Amino acid sequence: MKYPLYVALGLFALLAQPAEAQRKTKVKAKGEAAVTAANRLQPLFGGISQTQAQALVGAAFLADVERSFTSKTEASRFFATKGYEYLTEGKADTAIYRFNLAWLLDPKNTDAYRGLGVIASRNPTPDESIELLGQGLALAPNDALILSDLGSSYMIRYEQSKKKKDLTTGHDYLQRAVAADPNNAVAWQQLARSFYFQEKYAEAWDATHKGGNLSINSVDFAFLSELMAKMPDPQGKFK
Repeated sequence: MKYPLYVALGLFALLAQPAEAQRKTKVKAKGEAAVTAANRLQPLFGGISQTQAQALVGAAFLADVERSFTSKTEASRFFATKGYEYLTEGKADTAIYRFNLAWLLDPKNTDAYRGLGVIASRNPTPDESIELLGQGLALAPNDALILSDLGSSYMIRYEQSKKKKDLTTGHDYLQRAVAADPNNAVAWQQLARSFYFQEKYAEAWDATHKGGNLSINSVDFAFLSELMAKMPDPQGKFK
């Protein structure tokens, strides 16, 4: 068993209700603004310092981490994994807190930034998502998943801003994503959208087919309708 039983019995008890358990918690260090338990549910604890975040989660939690894991790096990976699990279950607030803990325990854990970036992509604008994913990419410049997510976020921004710079930036990230992992079906589909926005319809079809051949579930059929209106499928697969 990778993690000791008392991780589930003791450590999880401290985490079960991150917002409610210490609703009245207030932390203030010299020269720093006061923070509350609400910071737990903000990406990267709302931008507070690591010292403030450590005080917010409490000495008891940090001591349990030290006892339960061989290193903070291992603990960080564990909480990032739990973050993705909660995200899959639709529990965004719980996922945010787990990713925040992953960041607190290891600021170089790219999964913490990516997880928070994916959650932030649900916001009305992609700005926060781009910022978080960008921090993760700075630590892992060739991470195919972060490149794909970042490129997708820029595509969302382009649809809102219509600024060529957003389109160019997003296209570059998506090309890097498929170069880093040619089997990333979602990245191919997002790259197809990028080509579409550039009115390069043949290239858009090529990227669509590459992604579809990897996973038919990656195909956005609403987008296909738009693409077919501009140019019929050269392969005749979609009509």
